[in-house]
Amino acid sequence: MALLERTDLLAPIREKVEAGERLDLEDGLQLMESDDILALGELADLARRVRGGGDEVYFVQNLYLNQTNVCRVKCKFCAFAVTEKQSDSYTYTGEELVEDAVRQRGLSGFTEIHMVGGESPHVDFDYYVEIVRRLHEAMPDVHLKLFTASEIHHMTTLSGLTHEEVLRELRDAGLGSLPGGGAEVFADRVRRLVAPGKEHPDFWFHVHDTAHRLGIPTHCTMLYGHVETYEERVDHLLRLREQQDRTGGFLAFIPLAFHPEHTVFERRGWRHTTGSDDLKLIAVSRLMLDNIPNIKAYWIMMGLPLAQVALHFGANDVQGTVVREEIFHAAGARTETEQKIPELVRVIHEAGRAPVQRDTLYNELRRW
Repeated sequence: MALLERTDLLAPIREKVEAGERLDLEDGLQLMESDDILALGELADLARRVRGGGDEVYFVQNLYLNQTNVCRVKCKFCAFAVTEKQSDSYTYTGEELVEDAVRQRGLSGFTEIHMVGGESPHVDFDYYVEIVRRLHEAMPDVHLKLFTASEIHHMTTLSGLTHEEVLRELRDAGLGSLPGGGAEVFADRVRRLVAPGKEHPDFWFHVHDTAHRLGIPTHCTMLYGHVETYEERVDHLLRLREQQDRTGGFLAFIPLAFHPEHTVFERRGWRHTTGSDDLKLIAVSRLMLDNIPNIKAYWIMMGLPLAQVALHFGANDVQGTVVREEIFHAAGARTETEQKIPELVRVIHEAGRAPVQRDTLYNELRRW
């Protein structure tokens, strides 16, 4: 019986990667449609090295805070948000957040605070400025990575100010950078289905563009694994790449797998993404985002064992110690809510890479 000759469908993409050429939409779709997971990983790792990546894998020592879980938006994918009248609602004052953070710093010595929360209609813009000012005054050497683009846009609604005016006030109070949340998937069709009450993606881009032009670095994300198509995933990545071409302000890209538990999607039969899909998204992100240097394998979402594998699929960052993450755990994440530095170092070492503790801006603090 004659054997069919196996054709390497990824060979033209490999040639582009080796030549330093930019991949396009069709390349991205071909990568997404490939079932050869190991070949995708090898190709993504090649791209990482061709573009200057070494054996370093980064992590940061950080604390997660949520100033409020009260939110005006009813995103269908969210299991975190509540209304003010619900018994488990909370809105912390700046004083309470500082007290909590100072106590935690005595235990872990974090260098970054990552804080996001609901878009409460029951506070004003001064509430946010006060939080930033108090945290910065109490811990001036801690980097404050605070508020999604959606929250920044919410502050313009509360205050009547522009995105630039809001960001200037927050920066002057001590804001260091923005996280990447609120991006979800940019396609209008997807937004109408999963987040009909959220602002148009153009506002997300305008906030990040404005922040970059003010010297405020930011991060970018994609929440995948719900109703989006492969084409919408690739389109999302291409839009991020175009923004990075314009301003160069993204520090890292973080793919976030959708967790359906305790949401309407669980009742409709959605389940967690598979490990192969998580690895595929990491690999395709590395291949398509040729101008964003860092791709995170977010262990709080995928677990440490899969994050370890992802380090061979283009990722070069495992996020951090992530003390007290709540949002993904509200949606059913079963990972730990914190990892100690020795455990992160062990996981990175066992993957054959060099652990590097960094600050938020990717300055090296310690190398193992």
